[in-house]
Amino acid sequence: MNYENEIAKILIDKGLKISTVESCTGGLLSSKLTDISGSSAFISLNLVTYANEAKENMLDVTLDNEGVVSENCAYQMAKGLCNLTKSDICVSTTGIAGPTGGSDKKPVGLMYSTIYTKEKSKTYKIIKNPDTQRVQMKELFVDEVLKNLYEFIKTF
Repeated sequence: MNYENEIAKILIDKGLKISTVESCTGGLLSSKLTDISGSSAFISLNLVTYANEAKENMLDVTLDNEGVVSENCAYQMAKGLCNLTKSDICVSTTGIAGPTGGSDKKPVGLMYSTIYTKEKSKTYKIIKNPDTQRVQMKELFVDEVLKNLYEFIKTF
Protein backbone atom coordinates (compact mmCIF):
# COMPACT_ATOMS: atom_id res chain seq x y z
CA MET A 1 0.00 0.00 0.00
CA ASN A 2 1.17 3.50 -0.77
CA TYR A 3 0.43 5.05 2.60
CA GLU A 4 1.23 8.62 1.61
CA ASN A 5 -1.40 8.54 -1.17
CA GLU A 6 -3.99 7.09 1.19
CA ILE A 7 -3.13 9.67 3.86
CA ALA A 8 -3.47 12.46 1.29
CA LYS A 9 -6.92 11.22 0.23
CA ILE A 10 -8.16 11.12 3.81
CA LEU A 11 -6.77 14.57 4.64
CA ILE A 12 -8.22 16.14 1.50
CA ASP A 13 -11.59 14.40 1.86
CA LYS A 14 -11.92 15.60 5.45
CA GLY A 15 -10.39 19.04 4.90
CA LEU A 16 -7.65 18.43 7.47
CA LYS A 17 -4.24 20.07 7.71
CA ILE A 18 -1.08 18.28 8.80
CA SER A 19 2.35 19.47 9.91
CA THR A 20 5.51 17.50 10.57
CA VAL A 21 8.55 18.09 12.71
CA GLU A 22 11.50 15.81 12.15
CA SER A 23 14.84 15.19 13.71
CA CYS A 24 16.39 11.81 12.83
CA THR A 25 14.46 11.50 9.56
CA GLY A 26 15.85 14.82 8.35
CA GLY A 27 12.88 15.87 6.21
CA LEU A 28 12.21 12.54 4.54
CA LEU A 29 8.69 12.31 5.98
CA SER A 30 7.97 15.80 4.68
CA SER A 31 9.42 14.85 1.30
CA LYS A 32 7.20 11.78 0.99
CA LEU A 33 4.08 13.77 1.83
CA THR A 34 4.98 16.65 -0.49
CA ASP A 35 5.65 14.19 -3.34
CA ILE A 36 1.85 14.03 -3.61
CA SER A 37 0.49 16.39 -6.23
CA GLY A 38 -1.76 18.94 -4.55
CA SER A 39 -0.13 18.47 -1.15
CA SER A 40 -0.50 22.20 -0.46
CA ALA A 41 -4.17 21.41 0.20
CA PHE A 42 -3.31 19.42 3.31
CA ILE A 43 0.19 20.42 4.48
CA SER A 44 0.52 23.43 6.74
CA LEU A 45 4.19 23.46 7.80
CA ASN A 46 7.06 20.98 7.87
CA LEU A 47 10.17 21.54 9.99
CA VAL A 48 13.47 19.80 10.54
CA THR A 49 14.61 20.59 14.07
CA TYR A 50 17.80 18.62 14.18
CA ALA A 51 19.57 20.62 16.88
CA ASN A 52 18.38 20.58 20.48
CA GLU A 53 18.26 24.38 20.42
CA ALA A 54 15.79 24.31 17.52
CA LYS A 55 13.50 21.96 19.44
CA GLU A 56 13.71 24.16 22.53
CA ASN A 57 13.39 27.55 20.80
CA MET A 58 10.86 26.77 18.08
CA LEU A 59 8.69 24.17 19.82
CA ASP A 60 9.11 24.97 23.54
CA VAL A 61 10.52 21.50 24.16
CA THR A 62 11.95 21.12 27.65
CA LEU A 63 14.64 18.48 27.60
CA ASP A 64 14.85 16.36 30.71
CA ASN A 65 16.95 13.42 31.84
CA GLU A 66 15.39 11.28 29.11
CA GLY A 67 16.97 13.48 26.41
CA VAL A 68 15.91 13.99 22.82
CA VAL A 69 15.53 10.32 21.96
CA SER A 70 12.53 9.73 24.18
CA GLU A 71 8.78 9.38 24.24
CA ASN A 72 8.56 12.68 26.13
CA CYS A 73 10.57 14.61 23.56
CA ALA A 74 8.57 13.18 20.65
CA TYR A 75 5.35 14.17 22.40
CA GLN A 76 6.57 17.68 23.21
CA MET A 77 7.76 18.19 19.63
CA ALA A 78 4.37 17.26 18.18
CA LYS A 79 2.44 19.27 20.76
CA GLY A 80 4.72 22.28 20.28
CA LEU A 81 4.21 22.10 16.54
CA CYS A 82 0.45 21.96 17.01
CA ASN A 83 0.62 25.06 19.20
CA LEU A 84 2.73 26.80 16.54
CA THR A 85 0.71 25.82 13.47
CA LYS A 86 -2.81 25.07 14.75
CA SER A 87 -2.77 22.11 12.34
CA ASP A 88 -5.34 19.36 12.83
CA ILE A 89 -2.62 16.70 13.00
CA CYS A 90 1.05 17.01 13.89
CA VAL A 91 3.67 14.30 13.58
CA SER A 92 7.15 14.20 15.13
CA THR A 93 10.20 11.97 14.73
CA THR A 94 13.23 11.74 16.99
CA GLY A 95 15.75 8.93 17.19
CA ILE A 96 19.12 7.53 16.23
CA ALA A 97 19.63 6.65 12.56
CA GLY A 98 23.30 5.69 13.06
CA PRO A 99 25.71 4.29 12.30
CA THR A 100 27.13 6.01 15.41
CA GLY A 101 25.54 7.69 18.40
CA GLY A 102 23.80 4.80 20.06
CA SER A 103 24.18 3.38 23.56
CA ASP A 104 22.98 0.33 25.46
CA LYS A 105 19.88 2.20 26.63
CA LYS A 106 19.31 4.00 23.32
CA PRO A 107 20.70 1.92 20.48
CA VAL A 108 21.06 2.89 16.85
CA GLY A 109 17.73 2.04 15.25
CA LEU A 110 15.58 3.48 18.05
CA MET A 111 13.04 6.14 17.15
CA TYR A 112 10.01 7.72 18.80
CA SER A 113 7.21 9.29 16.82
CA THR A 114 4.13 11.08 18.10
CA ILE A 115 0.93 11.74 16.20
CA TYR A 116 -0.83 14.58 17.97
CA THR A 117 -4.28 16.15 17.67
CA LYS A 118 -6.14 18.36 20.13
CA GLU A 119 -8.38 15.38 20.95
CA LYS A 120 -5.84 12.58 21.25
CA SER A 121 -2.25 11.61 20.70
CA LYS A 122 -0.23 8.44 20.38
CA THR A 123 3.50 7.96 20.71
CA TYR A 124 5.17 5.03 19.01
CA LYS A 125 8.46 3.39 19.89
CA ILE A 126 10.06 2.06 16.72
CA ILE A 127 13.07 -0.24 16.76
CA LYS A 128 14.96 -1.27 13.63
CA ASN A 129 18.05 -3.38 13.06
CA PRO A 130 21.07 -1.33 14.22
CA ASP A 131 23.18 -2.75 11.38
CA THR A 132 20.98 -1.03 8.79
CA GLN A 133 22.73 1.67 6.76
CA ARG A 134 21.77 5.24 7.71
CA VAL A 135 19.86 6.15 4.53
CA GLN A 136 17.92 2.90 4.62
CA MET A 137 17.28 3.39 8.36
CA LYS A 138 15.63 6.72 7.65
CA GLU A 139 13.48 5.06 4.98
CA LEU A 140 12.44 2.31 7.41
CA PHE A 141 11.59 4.88 10.08
CA VAL A 142 9.47 6.95 7.69
CA ASP A 143 7.69 3.89 6.28
CA GLU A 144 6.68 2.96 9.82
CA VAL A 145 5.53 6.51 10.61
CA LEU A 146 3.41 6.62 7.45
CA LYS A 147 1.82 3.27 8.30
CA ASN A 148 1.08 4.46 11.85
CA LEU A 149 -0.28 7.78 10.59
CA TYR A 150 -2.59 6.03 8.14
CA GLU A 151 -3.91 3.71 10.87
CA PHE A 152 -4.35 6.69 13.22
CA ILE A 153 -6.34 8.88 10.79
CA LYS A 154 -8.32 6.35 8.77
CA THR A 155 -11.13 6.40 11.34
CA PHE A 156 -11.28 10.21 11.69
